[in-house]
Amino acid sequence: MARGPRLDAPGTLHHIMVRGIERRRIFEGDRDREDFLDRLGKVVKEGQASCFAWVLIPNHAHILLRTGSVPLPRMMRRLLTGYAVSFNLRHRRSGHLFQNRYRSIVCEEDAYLLELVRYIHLNVIRAGLVEEMEGLNRYRWSGHSVLMGKESRPWQAREEVLSYFGRREGVAKRRYRQFVFEGIMLGRREELGTGKLGTDMRGGRGDGPRETDSRILGRGGFVEEVLAGAERLAGEREQLRKKRVDLGEVLGFIGREFGVRREEILGGGRRREISTARSVFCYVGLKELGLMGRRLSEALGVTPAGVHLASVRGEAFVMGDGAFRKSLRNYLNNLSTSP
Repeated sequence: MARGPRLDAPGTLHHIMVRGIERRRIFEGDRDREDFLDRLGKVVKEGQASCFAWVLIPNHAHILLRTGSVPLPRMMRRLLTGYAVSFNLRHRRSGHLFQNRYRSIVCEEDAYLLELVRYIHLNVIRAGLVEEMEGLNRYRWSGHSVLMGKESRPWQAREEVLSYFGRREGVAKRRYRQFVFEGIMLGRREELGTGKLGTDMRGGRGDGPRETDSRILGRGGFVEEVLAGAERLAGEREQLRKKRVDLGEVLGFIGREFGVRREEILGGGRRREISTARSVFCYVGLKELGLMGRRLSEALGVTPAGVHLASVRGEAFVMGDGAFRKSLRNYLNNLSTSP
């Protein structure tokens, strides 16, 4: 069965799982673990995301985060690609490090945030790395140690998680620890790692059985909303792809936004605003309008590979500039509704 597309929008809660290829280790020692966490901290901070839980097991990792201004695929691409290159250089190996693409489940935050924090941190016990709560409290390589005050990871949303358990830190930590301890008796809770709640799960809106989607963990109403939003976005992009887009019009819009002429974008000028405008043009053409890289490369006089590299830079600019992103969205919406 073909894998469905990623489901993401700003403010979405994701349970992310990363595994080593052929179940091999992705962490050989503390240097690897610190490298991974440094990179995770950077993408969380730069993406204005919130990380609530995480755990590093020798051959896999779990992360629970709420996305911010940067889409999850871009965050994970930067995290995993950078780490894999560093790991291979450090251990003098080559080839793939991770098994296929990472798995991510969109989660209903109100219903599952705390359950997932507990589930992810209890992986340390389930994996046999420690045997009891005291061992879990001392295990450095999970967000549980941060919540208990044993380790400091400034990028982890520690205060937000503890706020669910009390106003005073001491009380909150004690209640949180008891909450995690009680989770040991609940077993593996497979649905928290698979997103499959069963086809008879009923939502808070409407009645009757709801079909589930393994990309989503939530009650019926939540699942329906997520899928409807994804279908709506896919429909808008498909409408844009079917249009015979006038590249001159797109160049005109981008040129006005950056204060440059379309001829400068098409030329080889190296001024910063021209170079950025050219990269954004590649991103909009490839990712938003679904144009062929060859068509863009002919317009710009560069190779298709050059278009793709410029598109990555353009995406970084768009995701980091809220004002331009809003203007671009308005432009694309008008383009999709025009005859």
